[in-house]
Amino acid sequence: MCGIVGYVGRQPAAPILIEGLTRLEYRGYDSAGISVAGPHGQTVVRRVGRVRELEAALPKRLAGSVGIGHTRWATHGPATEANAHPHSNADGRVTVVHNGIIDNAAALRTRLAREGVTFTSDTDTEVLAHLVGRSTAPELEDRVLEALDQVVGTYAVAVLDAQSPDRLVVARNGSPLIIGVGEREMFVASDVAALVRHTSSVVHLDDGELAVVTSRGYRTFTSETPDTGREPTTIEVSDEDVELGSHGHYMAKEMAEQPETVARMLRGRLDTRFGTARLDGLNLSPRELRAFRRVKILGCGSAYYVGELGALMIEELARIPAHAEAASEFRYRNPIIEPDTLYVAVSQSGETADTAFAVREIKRKGGQVVGLVNVVGSTIARECDGGIYLHAGPEIAVASTKALTHMGVGFALLALLLGRVRDLSVADGQRVIAGLERLPADIAQVLGQGEAIAEIARELSGADSLFFIGRVRGFPVAREGAQKFKEISYRHAEAYQTSELKHGPLALIEPSRPTVAVIPEDDLTSRNLAAAEQVIARGGRVVAVTHAGVDLGEVGARRIDVPRNEVELDPILLMIPMQLLAYHAAVALGLDIDKPRNLAKSVTVE
Repeated sequence: MCGIVGYVGRQPAAPILIEGLTRLEYRGYDSAGISVAGPHGQTVVRRVGRVRELEAALPKRLAGSVGIGHTRWATHGPATEANAHPHSNADGRVTVVHNGIIDNAAALRTRLAREGVTFTSDTDTEVLAHLVGRSTAPELEDRVLEALDQVVGTYAVAVLDAQSPDRLVVARNGSPLIIGVGEREMFVASDVAALVRHTSSVVHLDDGELAVVTSRGYRTFTSETPDTGREPTTIEVSDEDVELGSHGHYMAKEMAEQPETVARMLRGRLDTRFGTARLDGLNLSPRELRAFRRVKILGCGSAYYVGELGALMIEELARIPAHAEAASEFRYRNPIIEPDTLYVAVSQSGETADTAFAVREIKRKGGQVVGLVNVVGSTIARECDGGIYLHAGPEIAVASTKALTHMGVGFALLALLLGRVRDLSVADGQRVIAGLERLPADIAQVLGQGEAIAEIARELSGADSLFFIGRVRGFPVAREGAQKFKEISYRHAEAYQTSELKHGPLALIEPSRPTVAVIPEDDLTSRNLAAAEQVIARGGRVVAVTHAGVDLGEVGARRIDVPRNEVELDPILLMIPMQLLAYHAAVALGLDIDKPRNLAKSVTVE
């Protein structure tokens, strides 16, 4: 994995490929390369490092109006030029770029080696190039189909053949790939960000589907259907949406956008008269919603942690059992799928492989699953029975901020709706709606403390290890805070339930290991303060993320105040300082904030 671009048309392909790869840099990668078919065959250029280094290595006059490009995040073999994509067959005629993992690559390599193939890389992708190159089928699309029939695993693939220089053949199975439709030119990409400057008309391929792409158009097909008739749809993402603008980092831009994007998400979804939410995209009637006896939420990483927060909201407002689980573990324990359970899949990209596999497991067993996703037309959005689009706009930084906040808001809307079809009163529903309407201004107030939070973050950045603690509603906030700090500051950070400190972690308290404590003003304030005092008594330092009305007493002077909202919604606001702490700590350390090492934005492999 990580990013794929392709072009076929009338313009020189190389600049378009480089531009597309640059727009996909946020996904995380360690090497990059392109292949362009010109009048004298194919030219392949690959480099370890950034796209700018690849661009500098290109020939000055690289002719050709058909090409493919790739940014690689290493899975099979280290980051070397030999392992960078595109990969070629023995005579260099066929080049391939690939996201995903070929599970039976080792067996295929062994077989091809016995047949005389010499491999030049450690990758699973090179197998595909040789399989296509050795096929005797008459057309490129037939050779690709024949090759993929031998493959087990996940893939998004783009193939270029010097003997068919008017076309690309692309395919997907478990890894995203889209086609951009232009005027006598066509584009291919693994992410819409690579296409928005050129077109707003895209085609989403389904798993098991392939396409032949020429400058005149495209044809989608499968091994069983010669033409699946896939129609283009219009995307609502502009070129400006993916530009950095005046901000120093995409993460800073996306944090700053939250007041505006949350207000946009709520628009048209709040019914004040009846104290409920309008979520027509769920495709569930009030009778069907009322029939659910429990809710199971599935996500990975930050989506899992905000899912824990969502489960608490649902239990508080709807008074039905709710639980969050890591989607990456779900299908491997042979889960019991119950007909009276509503399953909720959460993913910013809508392409998270582990979550998509969980969705398929639920549907295979007859369960009802809805999605909370940010990307219209994404795999999870299309495979779920209904859902709530987050409408956060494009999120480029690897560490999720605004999409995460929108997930919290999405769960609040779902909890409100489930509550109102049960026993939540109109007055309580209206109270929650009033809190939701205050959220954009409250978020802006937290963001306005940026410089004060930056000063605290600079102090925290000097610690090699930190604790984040919270209780009940505060624990998912603490988990997300630790996650953000680990992701972009590379400091070890561990989240604990505040009540568990005395059951072991207190042994690790010392001046060099600070504790970030979530202490909202609620019925557990005194207990949270008592735990923080225990940390202080053992020489630890505490930063309290709290409300202005909380008297910290002996806990210490370092505090970050968050506006009070409704108690069910307070955790959404308490997460905003966690974003700022991680961001400013990483700034102080001089790190690559938008592209943290070893991580990718959209995790499309297991």
